[in-house]
Amino acid sequence: MRVCVVGCGAVGSLFAANLAQLDDVEVWAYDLDRAHVDAINADGLRLTGAGGVVGFPRATADAAELPSCDFGIVATKAMHTEAAIAAIAHAFADGAVASVQNGVGNEEAIAPHVARVIRGTTFPAGKILSPGVVQWDVKGDTSLGPFEPRPAHADEIERLADACTRGGMPTTAVPDARPAQWRKVIFNAASNPIGALTGLTHGRVCERPGLRALVSGLVDEGKAVAAAQGIVLDADPEELIDHAARPEVAYDHRASMLQDVDARRRTEIDYLNGGIARFGRELGVPTPLNTAVTALVKALEDSWVR
Repeated sequence: MRVCVVGCGAVGSLFAANLAQLDDVEVWAYDLDRAHVDAINADGLRLTGAGGVVGFPRATADAAELPSCDFGIVATKAMHTEAAIAAIAHAFADGAVASVQNGVGNEEAIAPHVARVIRGTTFPAGKILSPGVVQWDVKGDTSLGPFEPRPAHADEIERLADACTRGGMPTTAVPDARPAQWRKVIFNAASNPIGALTGLTHGRVCERPGLRALVSGLVDEGKAVAAAQGIVLDADPEELIDHAARPEVAYDHRASMLQDVDARRRTEIDYLNGGIARFGRELGVPTPLNTAVTALVKALEDSWVR
């Protein structure tokens, strides 16, 4: 089996390093950060923190170097999905491509370029410490299922899930991946932008009553939008938020959106709160809090270039 991980930021690196532990999987890592690519090729991809792993995927920043792959795992930021998959679509002419990204709309961006698509959701998190080195902050499960308009075959989804699990990233193949995806979308949309706007870690947001109430309000809007689509969530995002706030889980974790704000990079707000608000408008479900948070984060982004 040959797998290409597209985008080796924190989450992509977790998949690439762990899958590279398997003798029966050839792993390629595609990323535009040449320093990261060069470090991986020279010394391997090293994970620290919640799991100590060193993997040796073949890394490249040149799309033309990628061979034909059985599977792709897209882990780029949501706003880079279209450009990334367009550049490397040739590698998946007869392959199946999974998104494990944040937000909604990624599968729709992938589908025009590849034969078969897998809808994925993953909860592990971390951050890049230096080229070739990633801190694994939070462990968690992954689920993979068909993307309904252009689904991968059930046996393909099961093969990829099995490889990820054997490599150290527990993954389940499910018949309907929307409940897990929307659970994470709601979780991220309720917690990430509040951390990004305040500079607080997940646990510190949750221990402030006013902010915790705002988080609950964002969750409620997300649940209403999911329900309007007929999606029954596989877990309550409220419980997940409280679980993640525990010291041994993710109390000190700086959410990916906060990491983007710290670095003055564009955030995924349009695919999280903005995505919930867009679905809300289409379905006639009010989402005033998600709309407001989207406006605040986008205004913060604008402030960096004015």
